[in-house]
Amino acid sequence: MSARPLVTVFGLSGEKVGETTLPAVMTAPLRPDIVQFVHTNMNKNHRQAYAVNIRAGKQVVAESWGTGRAVARIPRVGGGGTSRSGQGAYGNMCRGGRMFAPTKTWRKWNKKINISQKRYAVASALAASAVPALVMARGHVIDEVPEIPLVMESSIEASKKTSVAKDILNAVGALADMEKAADSKQVRAGKGKMRNRRYVLRRGPLVIYKANDGVEQAFRNLPGVELCCVDRLNLLQLAPGGHMGRFCIWSQAAFDALETIYGEGGKRIPTAAMTNADIARIINSDEIQSILKAPKAGQKQHAPKRNPLRSLEALEALDPYAAAKRRAQASAEATRASKKAEILAAKRQQAKDKKQYKAAGKAFYEKVSKQGDICANGFTLE
Repeated sequence: MSARPLVTVFGLSGEKVGETTLPAVMTAPLRPDIVQFVHTNMNKNHRQAYAVNIRAGKQVVAESWGTGRAVARIPRVGGGGTSRSGQGAYGNMCRGGRMFAPTKTWRKWNKKINISQKRYAVASALAASAVPALVMARGHVIDEVPEIPLVMESSIEASKKTSVAKDILNAVGALADMEKAADSKQVRAGKGKMRNRRYVLRRGPLVIYKANDGVEQAFRNLPGVELCCVDRLNLLQLAPGGHMGRFCIWSQAAFDALETIYGEGGKRIPTAAMTNADIARIINSDEIQSILKAPKAGQKQHAPKRNPLRSLEALEALDPYAAAKRRAQASAEATRASKKAEILAAKRQQAKDKKQYKAAGKAFYEKVSKQGDICANGFTLE
């Protein structure tokens, strides 16, 4: 493995106070498919069991009327003197009946996940948090942040005041991301607003520490800011929603602890299947091209096979009669196309003549229908 770059360590006032080596886990392969899969299953493991009442829809005495009465055999409410008597009950198709397959609390709520997959996903999420492009693509505002990953001196773990924590974020340019999360706060859509989950807001920076000497109390009240111990890294925080690239603020002690948690004597760092995924560049490289066989000379060139459905010559070689039939059809179509103009002209002339005769007939009718002078002054009968 090539030499890992150095990462700047910043003080609480934003000045450079030292350098440290990038942990090996930050070079793990980025696998968004594994991160998404593990996150989806992990997110199901804090669900609360729910079910409908076991007696819902069945708190009435009903019995089927049986056959012979020209009605369905659904159970019906007994008694009389009320509109409820005789109504269907119990069934999921009945008014006031139970649902189909009533939900039970003993459903399988939890999902088991392979430990190796969970560790792979966490390592991949850690590596993605060190790529500025992925952090920005996730929506974090890091324009003023001097370096990604952002490492601060270990004295940040002794901060106890929220005002001090806010000043620290402002000194390293991370306050804009916190304000972005604060401005996004809004009332939740849906019934969750009535169940103690009234507000939602975007995620801000994730502060990762080694020892809690007051850092939890300092940062926990800032909107969007979350905290996590480096010994208990959680994929739900490193990749919220299954999307890699969380903006992480490390203490130097936590950052250096990654070298002992992952690598020699710790968790295995996953390795990529390929160190270079540019297949075209690999194939066209001098190393590959130098050992490939040269193209053979004198190869016979075969003419492309002609399609008899499109080529008359190919069809004639297979079936001369079918080719003659197709030629006759083409000739008939050409003849019809050539005579089309003559037929249209004859029809139009016929319609024109008919219109002329119609005009003459209309004039004659008006003439013979005209009132004469015989009865102009009336007449008398003797």
